[in-house]
Amino acid sequence: MRYKLTCIVCPMGCTVEVEVENGRVKEVSGHKCPRGKEWAIEEVISPKRVVMSVIKVKDGKLPTVSVKTDKPVPKDKIPELMKLLAKIEVKAPVEVGQVILEKPLNLDMKVVATREVDSA
Repeated sequence: MRYKLTCIVCPMGCTVEVEVENGRVKEVSGHKCPRGKEWAIEEVISPKRVVMSVIKVKDGKLPTVSVKTDKPVPKDKIPELMKLLAKIEVKAPVEVGQVILEKPLNLDMKVVATREVDSA
């Protein structure tokens, strides 16, 4: 199978083609730098994304606080992570960078607050 991707690693936006056969990368072409090649392989074999969401805040001036993962998460784990985040509630005050969850779903990453919420 051949995948055609637009690289997002740098502003050049190379069109990278990755050929996969039997679950293994056979050929990568179109990249102008090694980082683009690495990105394309990972995007085809094991795509990941940084996840951003909001969680409920108890006794805060705002009802929710924005959060994000500190590292990219495998795409197949995102729905499960979003369900988990929907169940979470933290008590105000919340500080920027505060760790809300550590190693959720046994993933090597953290969910951190991206804004502060003062107590009501």
